[in-house]
Amino acid sequence: MSARPSPHHPPACFLIVIADVSPAVSQSTDAGGEMQDESGKAAPGSPAVDGATAQNSPHLNGYTVAQNGHNPTATPASPPQVESPCTSRAPTPTVTIPREQWDGKYEFLLSCIGYCVGLGNVWRFPYLCYRNGGGVFLIPYFIMLFVTGVPLFLMELSLGQYGAAGPITVWKCCPLLKGIGIGMLCVSTLVCLYYNVIIAWTFYYLGSSFQSPLPWSCEAIVNAALCGNNTSGNSSAGKTLSPTEHFWNERVLGVVNSEGLHDPGPVRWPLALCLLAAWIIIFLCMLKGIRSSGKVVYVTATFPYFVLIVLIIRGVTLEGSLKGITFYLKPKWSQLANAQVWNDAASQIFYSLGIGVGGLLSMASYNKFDNNVIRDTLIITIGNCSTSFFAGFAIFSVLGHMAWKKGVLVEKVADTGPGLAFVAYPEALALLPGSVFWSILFFLMLFMLGVDTLFGNMEGITSAVMDEFPQLRGNTLHKSLFLGALCFCFYLMGLLLVTDGGIYWFTLIDSFSTSFGLIIITLFMCIGISFFYGVNQFCQDIIDMICHCPPWCTKMLLYFKACWVFFTPFLLLLILTYIFIEMYNTPLHYGKYVYPRWGKALGVCMGATCCLQILIWAIVAISKETGTLKDRFQKSIRPLNSWRVNNLNNTGRTEERVEPERVEAPFTVTLTDMDFTAMRWEMGSEA
Repeated sequence: MSARPSPHHPPACFLIVIADVSPAVSQSTDAGGEMQDESGKAAPGSPAVDGATAQNSPHLNGYTVAQNGHNPTATPASPPQVESPCTSRAPTPTVTIPREQWDGKYEFLLSCIGYCVGLGNVWRFPYLCYRNGGGVFLIPYFIMLFVTGVPLFLMELSLGQYGAAGPITVWKCCPLLKGIGIGMLCVSTLVCLYYNVIIAWTFYYLGSSFQSPLPWSCEAIVNAALCGNNTSGNSSAGKTLSPTEHFWNERVLGVVNSEGLHDPGPVRWPLALCLLAAWIIIFLCMLKGIRSSGKVVYVTATFPYFVLIVLIIRGVTLEGSLKGITFYLKPKWSQLANAQVWNDAASQIFYSLGIGVGGLLSMASYNKFDNNVIRDTLIITIGNCSTSFFAGFAIFSVLGHMAWKKGVLVEKVADTGPGLAFVAYPEALALLPGSVFWSILFFLMLFMLGVDTLFGNMEGITSAVMDEFPQLRGNTLHKSLFLGALCFCFYLMGLLLVTDGGIYWFTLIDSFSTSFGLIIITLFMCIGISFFYGVNQFCQDIIDMICHCPPWCTKMLLYFKACWVFFTPFLLLLILTYIFIEMYNTPLHYGKYVYPRWGKALGVCMGATCCLQILIWAIVAISKETGTLKDRFQKSIRPLNSWRVNNLNNTGRTEERVEPERVEAPFTVTLTDMDFTAMRWEMGSEA
């Protein structure tokens, strides 16, 4: 345009906003003003234009001309100066707080292994193995591992690493499914609520283990009357309580003072202090984020393996140990036709790997962009399941010795869940020479296993919140206050679980927090990535992350693609159907106590609250769009423009994400009558 002064009219000041000239793509805007494009690529942002100005502004060849309230026949004005009164200050650019990264790949691997290898590997897998056919259980277990566990594990790690965001923000790849991230947050909250109570129990036993003789052994004076009855069975069989059961039920839980779910009773303050100590330790370990927790896992993730090796060596040298190992692995081939066996195998995979809770996704978000996520998936999943298998030798070799010493069958001394970790195994340890040492070692191992898993669950919650409120991440004081408030709230809510009837509430939350709600969340995650985001695009994203993808990685992606599209959703639907049938037909109980209907209904509401987030936030996402219902749906499944540019860790590929140049601030020029004459001529010719 001409900038010459007109001899007839003095110059007037105009604001020129240059619009980005780029290839036309179908775009939509979310609530925060972010633009979505159909291809999912980074769409350039459009400058904000004042509504009143833009309303009366003519358009010329992609330029918006704003007259700032003047017109060509305005009163005479002084010639333009260097600083024009209509000049606007340039908008302040948004400062992006860089995301933390692991100091090394071993920190990530150890954190994930510590997160997956938890208490379930020690007290749940060995029991499920002997209950469901011994060695035969390994067949459905590994089938479920490679058809559901490994594919979903890889999906969650890849999603977090590529998006470099927590469980909620990462769903910029498909805004319709943001509720999956909210649901993960709900599940993780329930798990954190009851999981640290287990650590509190472990603390109580660990402190009691420094007494000699052990307070749950027959050598203790207080147990002389109990041991004099020569009882060897469980109270559930109608026999007198053994010393370990007496210590667990009366001194630790106080459950004998409660009638059920409706009668929680007073808080047991020794346990409350142990719970407070557990939350203080979690707070201190996570105070500096992955900078601190990444160093702690070097001890907490490796120490349990040392203890397991020591226990296995000690266990196999005991009399009767082979009897316990035979009971653990003896195959019962008829069990393969039992649907319960396959359901137990699938539930153990989910319980052990921590899929669908958000912890894996959050920890992967701190990875470097080019980390080989397929290699890490295989190492972590196979390592976790191998740990479960070998932990069975440490458990049943000692239980076999206890059965031999008491002259009973192994199934008479075997138990599951907390009963195995806090009743059966401590009783077996009390029979060993140097029982105090072995007890301290065992409960220290349980503490390490529990803390590692809680790190991952807490990281899923904190990263989700900090991604939604980035100012917390940049302010150390605010971040510390948030983490402290979060831990304190969990402590207050957890006090219900350390009352006399707390074990009833613990069992209720444990049974329903990771039940059908978790399966529905992972099912929608699998379907959403495969069919809404696009399984081919997702596989390409994984290849993009692995700079030089080896041939074996490409071949494995073909297998994973088939699982994500066909096999995994199909098996998840079967598992979900079985869970609903079993939940309807089987009453929930703890020991002899059968839960009332309102208690079971409360548990169902817990699971439903988690999975209903998917529907609620899908409705919100669709309502924010415009057009017909079909148009709204199509727009809500398109990635936001910040999805692929969100990853600031990919420093080596910044040239692939360079946006077209555009003017970021308004500026002033001087127009003349010739410009408006040319404008009217062009507009007339276009008409």
